[in-house]
Amino acid sequence: MLDIKLIRETPDLVKQRLNHRNDRSGELIDEVLACDEIRRKKETEKQALQSERKKTSKEIGILRSKGEDSSAIEAEVKKIGDLIKNLDEEVEKAGSRQTELLLNIPNLPHEDCPIGENEEANPILRSWGEKPEISNPKDHLEIAEAKGLISFDDGARLSGSGFAVYRAKGAKLQRALIQFLLDLQTEQHGYEEVNVPHIIKRECMEGTGQLPKFEDDMYGTENNEFFLAPTAEVPVTNLYRDTLLSESDLPIKLTAHTPCFRREAGSAGRDNRGIIRMHQFDKVELVQIVHPDQSFELLEELTGHAEAVLQKLELHYQVIELCTGDIGFSSSKTYDIEVWAPGQGKYLEVSSCSCFTDYQARRMKLRFKDAEGKNSFCHTLNGSGTALPRLLVALLEQHQDSEGQIKIPRALQPYYGSEIL
Repeated sequence: MLDIKLIRETPDLVKQRLNHRNDRSGELIDEVLACDEIRRKKETEKQALQSERKKTSKEIGILRSKGEDSSAIEAEVKKIGDLIKNLDEEVEKAGSRQTELLLNIPNLPHEDCPIGENEEANPILRSWGEKPEISNPKDHLEIAEAKGLISFDDGARLSGSGFAVYRAKGAKLQRALIQFLLDLQTEQHGYEEVNVPHIIKRECMEGTGQLPKFEDDMYGTENNEFFLAPTAEVPVTNLYRDTLLSESDLPIKLTAHTPCFRREAGSAGRDNRGIIRMHQFDKVELVQIVHPDQSFELLEELTGHAEAVLQKLELHYQVIELCTGDIGFSSSKTYDIEVWAPGQGKYLEVSSCSCFTDYQARRMKLRFKDAEGKNSFCHTLNGSGTALPRLLVALLEQHQDSEGQIKIPRALQPYYGSEIL
């Protein structure tokens, strides 16, 4: 959520930066300010009436102590009370509308965020490794079918389209990757592993920005008061909602493996082949809660932690920075890591690493007390470390050989127990 003080003091700057998103969110700022003005004006009027009622009430006591008639003044006090009640309703109405608007306004893109309309404007920052030279590469579907790794028929029989069942060596490889990813982040990069619920309260989804904007893409239960977690970012970051930390507690670094559930509303026809886009998939997530002075520096570090996964698995990839028209709703700055999939003939996003500044922290009331005793909002970061389906796609497709075998990267061999799949 944006700081209302920032909106009041620099409305034109806020509009300008929001307009770079090309989503018309800047048009909501004037209504936010109108609600804010009404709310503050009515609050001032209410305080004046409360003061008047207090003063008048004292006069009632004086009259009664003298045995004199106080009915006229009592009627006046009642009238003041009715006015205060009406003002309370107006304050509540303006405040509720203001909050509703703020929940639907995205974060401000960072000043250095590339300006562009869509993903076509995302600059490539760097790449690692070389594209493997494979003549007539098979895609992961052919490989999975030949080796009995994944059954889409079983997934459809159990849950419908967009689901899959990993079998035999496929299930073992999935389990090996999850353990490898968690060990890498906890043992080498200093993250604390947490195991969190997969059913999340609505307020937690609002806290990280999934709601109300993206409700149609979520799986809701109990009249949408609870949701299946779309990403571990939601439960892990919300571990610290309504919390006042000490400055010495920062940074907090957490990692978790969870299944992720998404309706993928409106994505028909987009990357729907095989396991590239699923309604349920596994992911290992990285979350950091940090001091505001260090957030963008630590974003670079977190992105490096996600890149380390692909380097250790010997997978060629590239890193892009998202432009203003493609950046996520809650994010101020985002790097996407795209792994090469030769069977698809294209790069696939396998990790998205973002700095949310204080946007999520304001929604969650996540603060820290600095050395001077002042309470300030933390900054939050998160990144995929990484998404399992596309990581598996790249591993199968990049490490295939002409004989149909799949080489297991050296770093993964102790977890899988073999050099060849």
